[in-house]
Amino acid sequence: MVSFKSGEKPDNLYGEDVYSCVIDEATRLREESWHAVRSTMTATRGSLRIIGNVKGRKNWAYILARRAEIGERDWHYAKLTAYDAADAGVIEVSEIENAKSMLPERVFKELYLAEPSDDGGNPFGQQAILDCVAPLSPRPPAVFGIDLAKSVDYTVVIGLDNEGRVSVFDRFQAPWEETCRRLSNHIGYTPALVDSTGVGDPIVEKLQRELPNVTGFNFSSSSKQKLMEGLSLAIQTQAIYYPDGAIVSELDAFSYEYTRTGVRYSAPSGLHDDCVMALGLAVHAQTNVAGEGVW
Repeated sequence: MVSFKSGEKPDNLYGEDVYSCVIDEATRLREESWHAVRSTMTATRGSLRIIGNVKGRKNWAYILARRAEIGERDWHYAKLTAYDAADAGVIEVSEIENAKSMLPERVFKELYLAEPSDDGGNPFGQQAILDCVAPLSPRPPAVFGIDLAKSVDYTVVIGLDNEGRVSVFDRFQAPWEETCRRLSNHIGYTPALVDSTGVGDPIVEKLQRELPNVTGFNFSSSSKQKLMEGLSLAIQTQAIYYPDGAIVSELDAFSYEYTRTGVRYSAPSGLHDDCVMALGLAVHAQTNVAGEGVW
C-alpha cells in the first residue's frame, strides 16, 4: 500500500510500520515529523530518501545532510543544482538565468544552486571557507594540529606545510593504543599541538615521552575562543588552504552565539567539530611555534 501524508501534524505519522519512505521539502518540515517517520522504520529497517530545496542551516535536514556528506554509515549525500537539471534537458538554462536576474542572490543560491545562505552564525563566512579550498599539498608538514577522540567523535590529524597548506589529513576512530601508534607515525619530530583536555592528557604525556616536539593544549571557553578567532582570521585572509570534504563540511556547519559568559563556539547538535578543532590547533601551532618547536 502506498500512502501520501502531510507532515503538518507529526502525531498523524505514527502508527503502522513503514517499509520505504520519501520525505519531500524536508527543510520545511517540522523536526518532530522526522522523528515520527524515523520511528516507524525501526522494525522494518526500511529505505528512506530525504529531498528538498536548501533553506538555511538551522534545520534538521541540513544537519542530517552534513552527517551524510562526511560519511555517516549507511547514508549517502547527493547535491543537484538547477544547472544539473539543465544539462539533463529537464529545464532551459535561459529560465535559470531569468530567475537569477529577478530573485535576490541569497534566494537564488538556495533554491537553484543548493547553497545555504550565511545566516550570520558562522564565524568563518561561507565564501571565505570556499576560497581556501585546495588539493592536499605534496610538501612535508611543518606543524601538526591534533584533536583526540576514541569512539563517538573522531581523532583528526592535520599537518600544515610552510605555506599554510594542509599536507596531511587523517580522520579515524580507534582504541587509545592504536591511536598513539598512528599519531607517532604521523608526527615524528615535527612540532605538534595536541588536545590534552580530559582523557587527552595521559595520551599527550605518553606521546611526549617519545616525541620531544609534542605540546598539549587544554580546551576551555577562553582558550577555545582564542583558537577559533585565530582560525577565523586565517581563513578570511586565505592564510591557509585545505582539501574539500570533511574539513569544509565541518567549517560550514560550525557556529557561534553570544552568551552571558562570552562567545560559545560549537558544532550543531549531532555534528562533529573535530576537523575544525584540529585545524585551529594547527594554525595556532604555525603562528606560535618558535625556532626550537616550543610554544
